[in-house]
Amino acid sequence: MKIELLAPAKNAETGVAAINCGADAVYISAGKFGARENAGNSLPDIEKLILHAHKFYSRVYIALNTILRDDELPEAQKLINDLYSINADGLIIQDMGLLELELPPIPLIASTQMNNDSLEKILFLEKAGFKRVILPREMALEEIKKIRDKTTIELECFIHGSLCVSYSGQCYLSHAIGGRSANRGCCAQPCRQKYSLCDKNGKTIINGRHILSLKDMNRSEYLRDLIDAGVTSFKIEGRLKDLPYVVNITSFYRKKLDEIIDGKNILKSSSGKTSFDFTPDPFKTFNRGYTNYGMDGSKKEMASIYTPKSIGEKIGTVEKVHNYLFTISKEHGLVNGDGICFFDADQNLKGTNINKIEQEKIYPDKMYDIKEGLVIYRNYDRMFIKTLERAPYKRKISIFFTLEETPDGFKLNALDEDGITGTVSIPAQKIKAEKKEMAGSAIKNQLLKLNDTIFSCENISIDLKETYFIPLSLLNQLRRETIMNLLEAREKNRPKQTGKILVNDIPYPEKNINYLGNVLNKKAEAFYNRHGAKVLEPAAESGLDMNGRMVMVTKYCVKKDLDLCGKDPSDLYLIGEDGRKYLLKFICEKCQMEIFFPQV
Repeated sequence: MKIELLAPAKNAETGVAAINCGADAVYISAGKFGARENAGNSLPDIEKLILHAHKFYSRVYIALNTILRDDELPEAQKLINDLYSINADGLIIQDMGLLELELPPIPLIASTQMNNDSLEKILFLEKAGFKRVILPREMALEEIKKIRDKTTIELECFIHGSLCVSYSGQCYLSHAIGGRSANRGCCAQPCRQKYSLCDKNGKTIINGRHILSLKDMNRSEYLRDLIDAGVTSFKIEGRLKDLPYVVNITSFYRKKLDEIIDGKNILKSSSGKTSFDFTPDPFKTFNRGYTNYGMDGSKKEMASIYTPKSIGEKIGTVEKVHNYLFTISKEHGLVNGDGICFFDADQNLKGTNINKIEQEKIYPDKMYDIKEGLVIYRNYDRMFIKTLERAPYKRKISIFFTLEETPDGFKLNALDEDGITGTVSIPAQKIKAEKKEMAGSAIKNQLLKLNDTIFSCENISIDLKETYFIPLSLLNQLRRETIMNLLEAREKNRPKQTGKILVNDIPYPEKNINYLGNVLNKKAEAFYNRHGAKVLEPAAESGLDMNGRMVMVTKYCVKKDLDLCGKDPSDLYLIGEDGRKYLLKFICEKCQMEIFFPQV
């Protein structure tokens, strides 16, 4: 089994860094139609990333996972052809209308925005020609095992990053409030705002908290379980995250997966090994606290209701407070320029910077509300971030050199870890060395000068009849041309996958499709009709009146978090900061919560 560590790329620079940190693949948005509106990239930049990734047999997938209007389909079709022409390795899509177009044979990946939450849906996608399906974040380990037992399609699973409270593709709250659609890539994130929770009589249960804001996902302790369950691609969320975040988190999971890979039953899906000059730590870059998000079946402690912001790593407890300084009860490791935060007596997040450290004395920029007993977090580690920005990692492909003698000169062979070879022969005069030991060392030292390449020589075999004096210029030429030859051979032998839409009439799992099917164009409607499903109404983004409709379905349940399961069967309400009152319904047999837009 080959497994893939899949990292996000906000841009080409971040993508290259992720590859160098050991990512087997990255995903990135093109100029348009990605589900992160502010993460678009030009074709030349994507091509530059692809060229770098392919040197390591890593892959680049393009996220084109919004729903499309009829007038956008021709542009999307041209973009897909352009992406195929620059050797993109796969296309992540949501809109089924694309399957009704003439597309190049690029592998198709079913976006999590498709809401792939059932065996029936995933079986359908497999039979429609999808190469891979991205599983919902909400799917627990046992559910994944059941999917694997009945399918052969590749399974991709999120393992780390920010969590949307709604099932992907099933959130319409941002669109209903202000027209900014999550399914069109421009969510305004109303789930991170403050709400009050009240019962049917108007009694306030929670007042003014971030009730729908979830912690971040961290499934690092479940990687082996997920491999055993049949997952082959492990996805880090974060196409809007900065470079230090991607470097830290990719490196963290690279090291975790490398501990599991045995070289026999479990293999890495790309080439090269990454070495790190730092210790990755997921608490040192953006996080709201962590949850495994029900991986083990548990559904409690998922929310970060007191803040939607990063809290970072726990440092210690305030021991003493003076006029302009405080001390912490243990060795803290804080330095000038660090950012710290804490929750005040009312559980509101406050933060400040560190101006000065004098032994155990900490002088913050502001002393407001810092009291004895407060827990201090560091949400900006200045030295750690500076380390990450200096690229403290190197990825190298192992090779073995053999220097041989030819009738009229010398030949250098390079064999890499994938069994690919590069060979160059150069005619040269053969001059016996007077100082044999020095000449032998010079040959090895010169051939080992690979620092400006992606290769690292593990061993050099010198198979010569005599010890010759070989000029440094000739050794440099042999090494340089052999490496060029090896790179050409690697590209020629690079594993490539193709995809094919399977035009058939296999029945879609649902007979009737309403706005939850996200059908925004006639091609998508035609696709569902061909598969025996009738589109009863178009997507919300068509201008549908959302008053009184369900705008979110969630795995997270406020009743579960408040220990109210089974105690009060009545519905609850969320009151937004704008005064809107949202009805909460609880589907206990599915352990789901539904949120309804107010009826105007």
